[in-house]
Formats: sequence, structure tokens, C-alpha cells
Amino acid sequence: QVQLVQSGGGLVQTGGSLRLSCAVSGRRYSDYTMGWFRQAPGKEREFVAQLARDGSMWYQDFVGDRFIISGDSARYTLSLQMNSLKPEDTTLYYCAKSSSSNSVRYDWWGQGTQVTVSS
Repeated sequence: QVQLVQSGGGLVQTGGSLRLSCAVSGRRYSDYTMGWFRQAPGKEREFVAQLARDGSMWYQDFVGDRFIISGDSARYTLSLQMNSLKPEDTTLYYCAKSSSSNSVRYDWWGQGTQVTVSS
């Protein structure tokens, strides 16, 4: 019922920038928390960034000051601006949306988009 469609990503050289976008369709669960995750082959999916209902933001430590998460107030769209990219950032990135207003439950996921950083 809820669909998340991602766009952006691609190939960039070390130090370059990319912007990922995510749009929610279907039942949109207005303002529920959304986030970005990434998963490399053979590794567990890891948290990247989160935009909560109140607008607060959290980032994983590896992000440093390189990535910025943003979205509209209703959480129908979500973006991840990625700067100063490194080869180790190469992987699939996923947007996700919580299906609960009382807790963060990432039950809705995008299809994934590839980010490749060449060295």
C-alpha cells in the first residue's frame, strides 16, 4: 500500500557529491519518521541518518559532517545530500519510513539506489 520510490545516486569520483531522493506514494503516513540506510554486499544493513517527526536529525558516526538529511514536514519526500564522498561509501542506499506514530518502525522501504565512488 505504501511505496517509496528512490532516485539519484550514480558514479562519482572521490571527493565528489551526490544527492539521493525518496518519494512516498499510496497511504503516506503523514510526518512519520523517515531515514536512510545503506548495505554493502555480504554486510548488514546499517543506519545512515534519520529525520524524526519533530524535525530532529540523527547521523551515524561515519557520516561526520559530510551528509545532510532533509525532507518536507509531512515526510512525503526525503533527501540525502552526500558530500566529500569516499570509496568506502560505495554501496546500495535505501530510504525507509516508519509505520508507527508512537515508535520508529521502519516497515516501508525504497528499492535502493547505487552509489559508486571511484578512487
